[in-house]
Amino acid sequence: MNTNSNSYTVIYASVMVIIVAFVLAFISASLKDRQQSNVELDKKKQILSALNINTKGQDAEALYNQYVKADQLLNASGEVVSEQGGFDVEVKAELAKDLQARQLPLYVCEVDGATKYVLPLYGAGLWGAIWGYIALDEDKDTVYGVYFSHESETPGLGAEIATRWFQDYFKGKHVMKNGAVALGVEKNGKVTDPQYQVDGISGGTITSVGVDEMLKRCISQYEQFFN
Repeated sequence: MNTNSNSYTVIYASVMVIIVAFVLAFISASLKDRQQSNVELDKKKQILSALNINTKGQDAEALYNQYVKADQLLNASGEVVSEQGGFDVEVKAELAKDLQARQLPLYVCEVDGATKYVLPLYGAGLWGAIWGYIALDEDKDTVYGVYFSHESETPGLGAEIATRWFQDYFKGKHVMKNGAVALGVEKNGKVTDPQYQVDGISGGTITSVGVDEMLKRCISQYEQFFN
């Protein structure tokens, strides 16, 4: 075959594309289990962070197994339908379903001999998704800790929701007031009920509003469990 012909160039390029595609597909398949394990480990670290447990330099898997006793599934009536399976539920997908069809994950944990309940959160910030976890004391009303993260919020502004200084403001706050979720974020300097509210981030108003909406909407799914 004439290596200078157009047909040779087309055939050569096609073969190379097929080979490269095959190699990439093989590598992707080979790494799939490892990637899934990393995703699951990161999720466990986030749950532990809401429990104020520092995993840096430690075996996060072992810590998770130590503190998390059950990953339950609740129905819309707040009843436990399964003692396991909550970890595998995609919160974003469940929130898109009709309320009666939702499966609500609830992590039952034990820290220093005391029961804690961890709830997953999912919402929207200024530029993309925000999410996190909130840990409640055994009374189901006092915040023990929170963890927030984001997809693409502005560094130094909305992205501050992922910092410990902002998350620490939620510790000790209360969740329910007169049967409704009162825990939330107010515009910076506009807090009127400090038992339930924290100051939003200066310059990150829309992201702060997103956190407020996320807390109220997601926690409200568990109102029957709180009662």
